[in-house]
Amino acid sequence: MITASSVTKKFGSFTALDSLSCSIPDGCIYGLVGSNGAGKSTLMRLITGIYKPEGGYVAFDDQNVYENPQVKERFVFIPDELYFLPQANMNRMAKLYKASYRKFSFERFEELTKIFGLDPKANINTFSKGMKRQAATILGLACMSDYIFFDETFDGLDPIMRNLVKKVVYADICERNATAVITSHSLRELEDTCDQLALLHKGGIVFESDINDLKTSLSKIQVAFDHEFDRTLFEGINILEFSKKGSVANIIIRGDREKAERLILEKNPVLLEVLPLSLEEVFVHEMGSLGYQFDDVLI
Repeated sequence: MITASSVTKKFGSFTALDSLSCSIPDGCIYGLVGSNGAGKSTLMRLITGIYKPEGGYVAFDDQNVYENPQVKERFVFIPDELYFLPQANMNRMAKLYKASYRKFSFERFEELTKIFGLDPKANINTFSKGMKRQAATILGLACMSDYIFFDETFDGLDPIMRNLVKKVVYADICERNATAVITSHSLRELEDTCDQLALLHKGGIVFESDINDLKTSLSKIQVAFDHEFDRTLFEGINILEFSKKGSVANIIIRGDREKAERLILEKNPVLLEVLPLSLEEVFVHEMGSLGYQFDDVLI
């Protein structure tokens, strides 16, 4: 298990992370999402021991990660900004990775290059942005590490390659009981891929939850009555958003959905329907409750 406890990271006068705590269980796909500048990449670099925190600590199974080669051999980090040796091909990069990771598998490397259709002898500088992302993913997965970190995993990938990456990563997690930590601005990708999700905002974690529990904590209800009404009719229900058009209202609530339905049914509605919320809608409403919204911005 990965544990971050009261982690603080500053860059000059700017505090990127402020006493952040979280835990990442083994054998899961853990997603990090948040507003721009929330601290997702900084947290990744702290967990992987690239940055040293000003306060708190990060540990893998109770072993501190910073300046600990034994712990660092257990994970591989695929950053947002990729780096390859000048004029290198994938075969040369594979040999470099093998020098750092004893469990690096050339068999797995060759299998993945065939699956992705990349030429391991070609100069990586000739690759497109998406192909470089695929190459980095192949090299990372071939390390056969216990933990795999992806910063903006799907950046530059077309829809077909995104699905392929998701399938390959998911297979690794299942077959080897590995753990993947993913940051992405694509909430749809995280919704389809992750088991757990943490929402970051202004250097802290707003919530950390199982994907299914997260989505069920908020509900969207569509309701109509044969008389005039407003949100005051729904006393006792935690309403995050209320909008009404004609006789039909759309309500976003937090909390016990069954209790809310029961309270509304007691008022004899002519229409009552509970609609599913996407992860993107959950994100928008959670961030909106923190004042992070752009309703008044003209584009």
